[in-house]
Amino acid sequence: MSSDTAAADGAKGYLTPDQIAQFHRDGYLLLPSFFDPAPLLAHSKSLISSFSLADHPLTTFSAGEDESHVGDRYFLDSGDKIRHFFEEGAIDPITKTLTVDKDKAINKCGHGLHLLDPVFRDFSFSPQLQGVARSLGVHKDPRVLQSMVICKQPSIGGAVPSHNDSTFLYTDPPSAVGFWFALEDCTTSNGCLSFLPGSHRWPKGTSPSPSDAPRPADAHNEALGTARGINKRFVRKQPSNPDAGTTFISIAQNEEVEWDESKAEIAECKAGTLVLIHGSVMHKSEKNLSDRSRFIYTFHMIEGEGARYDEKNWLQPTQKHPFPRLYDGA
Repeated sequence: MSSDTAAADGAKGYLTPDQIAQFHRDGYLLLPSFFDPAPLLAHSKSLISSFSLADHPLTTFSAGEDESHVGDRYFLDSGDKIRHFFEEGAIDPITKTLTVDKDKAINKCGHGLHLLDPVFRDFSFSPQLQGVARSLGVHKDPRVLQSMVICKQPSIGGAVPSHNDSTFLYTDPPSAVGFWFALEDCTTSNGCLSFLPGSHRWPKGTSPSPSDAPRPADAHNEALGTARGINKRFVRKQPSNPDAGTTFISIAQNEEVEWDESKAEIAECKAGTLVLIHGSVMHKSEKNLSDRSRFIYTFHMIEGEGARYDEKNWLQPTQKHPFPRLYDGA
């Protein structure tokens, strides 16, 4: 491929063979200077600062994997709405009042930005991002879900422990892929991502132990090792009752690797970077201890053809807003 052709394909979003190979090998891929972050950052800050506190339940978001993980109706009904979730450190536990200004208190805004917000809808279904998905070749019929702005507020932006995304957006077999857009510079001081490269696969030549948990079909990459499934799912306690909350259920024991800090790779990146994240790769981010925010926009895609998304998942499509197809936005 000539340099002119590669540049033209990059403008359309199509990945090079080397980039595709790197994603399948490592489980993630950084694409610097992929988009102009300034308009999306300005729009995100407007969304964060302009909402009303009247009648807001002051729902906080915790990324911990225990029974305190967010699971109220405000959260569980947010898949086709634009709702605001507070940092745990932004609300006084006794007085239930904000300890910082409103626009510095929000953990994230979501989860239906790709459905309801014209700016993020146009961006999420752009030809450039369709090109990325087509060239990646992971899905036949990708569906878009769980879009949000995550703020990582100065000094109080919470840490996210090591996890994989298919735990939270489970399909049978697993098929989630994350699109993660840096709207501001992401550094070690404000909570950038870290990855355990290759943790989405069993080592080459290894025979995975028997498991009831399905694994994604990935025959064209068997030379890299068998794709991993997941150990647990984040689910609704009662699918028909959003007031019952959420929990984690085990579906396997040995699919996932333990986080190993000595093998982790820190993924600092500049604003305008797109990070692609395989649904089974282990990753995390630390607390923001700096005086600078770390705004990002993200959404996920899952397979709409041949992968089952069931009623146990915390996020559910609605009759009015089913998960839209990436390739036609409908």
